[in-house]
Amino acid sequence: MRSTSSYLRVLAFLGIAYILIELTVESGEQSAFIAQPLTWLVLGMVLLFIVAIEISLQALRSILFRSLNPEAQERYLLAEKTKKEKQFGWIKKIYLKLLDSKPVEEEGEIILDHNYDGIQELDNNLPPWWVYGFYATIVFGAVYLVRFHIFNDYTQTEEYETEVAEAKIAIEEYKKTAKDLVDINTVTLLTEASDINAGKAVFTTNCVACHKADGGGGIGPNLTDEYWILGGGIKNVFRTISEGGRDGKGMVAWKQTLKPAEMAQVASYVISLGGTTPAEPKEAQGEIWIDPDASQEETPKEEIPETISDSTSIVVNH
Repeated sequence: MRSTSSYLRVLAFLGIAYILIELTVESGEQSAFIAQPLTWLVLGMVLLFIVAIEISLQALRSILFRSLNPEAQERYLLAEKTKKEKQFGWIKKIYLKLLDSKPVEEEGEIILDHNYDGIQELDNNLPPWWVYGFYATIVFGAVYLVRFHIFNDYTQTEEYETEVAEAKIAIEEYKKTAKDLVDINTVTLLTEASDINAGKAVFTTNCVACHKADGGGGIGPNLTDEYWILGGGIKNVFRTISEGGRDGKGMVAWKQTLKPAEMAQVASYVISLGGTTPAEPKEAQGEIWIDPDASQEETPKEEIPETISDSTSIVVNH
């Protein structure tokens, strides 16, 4: 492959093959070349096939060229030379205009009188691309000055606040799907059946030895009554599971074994055991825990009797 057209054809067919692979291979939201590494092998085989075809065509052209007589060969070579000169002529013209330099044969017109040990200086114009770029920076600077320093249209403070607000929204959206980011401050009571069942599985694997399968308590306290040693509620139970119980009481810290999402699930399951009736409940330990966030019913005020005895007098001072 020696001609520019050959390289362009190879790139074009390779691009088409890439698009077809992306459209035909099931890869979900990822690129097919990430989800299915074998697609790289397919693309490589396509590339080798295309290159082989181009080499074969070049070999065929060479054989046909050698079969021509000398005069035909000369005419062919001249036609190819003319074709190459015209192929990217517009690019060469634009390049020369952007440089605005004198051809070598015309440099005698711009030689200056300066002579440094035989080295002569040319008076070339500045390249137009550089001049236009310089003018563009002046225009940009003027617009920037007017917009940001005169009209206060937009400031870095506003840009910072906007990006911070967008980042906070992105973080909240991420937290919705990243359950393992939950901690004592963000944990909430889970009520979905899938979470309760997952918590029950964790409880059965790790907790029944001390609290029994029904939560009635054994070595550990009863989890079904309203008495709590270290406080009830999702946050306190989550903390107890994560950090462990009182020193010397045998309750280990499960944060090294369970993921935050698993601790939130088992804590929610433990709370769901409240009010159930275990087979052999252990005696109550701790104190009755009342959720401070729960709404308390207002105490009804004493009603004023409708009738007042004759012996009672009411004095109103004005």
